[in-house]
Amino acid sequence: MNDIVRRRWELDALRGLMLVLMFATHLPTRYSIGLGQPLGFVSAAEGFVILSAFMAGMINTRKAERDGIPSMRRSFLLRTLKVYGCHVACLLFLFTLITALGLKYQQEDFVNYLGFYLNQPVTGLWAGTLLIYNPPLLDILPLYVMLLLASPFILSYGVKNGWRGIFTVSILLWVVSQFEFSAWLYQILVSVTGLPVPFNETGSFETFAWQFLWIFGLWLGSMDAKGVLRDRKPFPVWLVIGALLTAIFFFAWRHIVGQVPFPGNDFLNALQDKWHLGPLRMLNFFALLILIMHYGERIRLALPRLRMFEVMGAASLPVFCIHLVMVLLALAILGQNMDERDDLGDLLLLLGGLFGLYLTARIALGLRRKPAGS
Repeated sequence: MNDIVRRRWELDALRGLMLVLMFATHLPTRYSIGLGQPLGFVSAAEGFVILSAFMAGMINTRKAERDGIPSMRRSFLLRTLKVYGCHVACLLFLFTLITALGLKYQQEDFVNYLGFYLNQPVTGLWAGTLLIYNPPLLDILPLYVMLLLASPFILSYGVKNGWRGIFTVSILLWVVSQFEFSAWLYQILVSVTGLPVPFNETGSFETFAWQFLWIFGLWLGSMDAKGVLRDRKPFPVWLVIGALLTAIFFFAWRHIVGQVPFPGNDFLNALQDKWHLGPLRMLNFFALLILIMHYGERIRLALPRLRMFEVMGAASLPVFCIHLVMVLLALAILGQNMDERDDLGDLLLLLGGLFGLYLTARIALGLRRKPAGS
């Protein structure tokens, strides 16, 4: 483990919980609907992204203060290369073995999922490795790569000059992202370069929206590294009560109506859209964040340590990659039709997959400790 910062077990446990929720949501079982967005109209992806950004900001701010900005930038570059390598490995696995299995078992949903690659395999291969073509489920790591690439410049500017200008630009980008800004830019790029990849094949995550969540996490992590969060004043009572009522409202709405907040109304659903981080979704998210920051220490002291989640959170990258492999294998072989499996079969599939993720984490952490000085 990096000696710059002692591991925060509660952060690892939270990341592990986010990984478990993502796996349970993506795996094609009858449990995925109930476990998707369990706390309201907020998914595990938002939690995982802001936690990753928080830890990146915390660790690298301390690294910059101890070893200097160039060392911090090298650290970000190494992490970026590692994430990119994992993405390419997952992509190649999808394009070879998993594609072969999908064609063998002829799962209609999976064949449609791979439609662009099956029609244009060469384009799919080079565009995938360049982070242009991003099939569903394999679009979060490319987002992570781009955010990591920008992070050393953002963090170094924030540490030296403050964060006001950064947040001004970030919020502006989030606002324009609600109006298909990326699609407009991409069409200009296509008209200039002749790129043969349709915009809908570039991934579901709207980069200009999700950058705001990442930058907010970087800032929180940087403030934590400087001791600002530990010394901050408690939130005012009115804010905590407002956040609690907001969280309860969205929780009830999610579980009464379902995961589609406004059935049949695309315009209103955009306010809760996951991919663009719609305004109501952000309201829901920040209400939960305020509650976690306010009650987090009391919860940490009251609950027993959840070692399984800690282990998975400490090895989040390999666990995330194996989660993708397992989900893609299940989609290719079993498909999304759950009528042929009973509740017990789905439960065994889910529990077996979770055990596989935990085993992956144990192996990854064991390998990480072997080299001297790791």
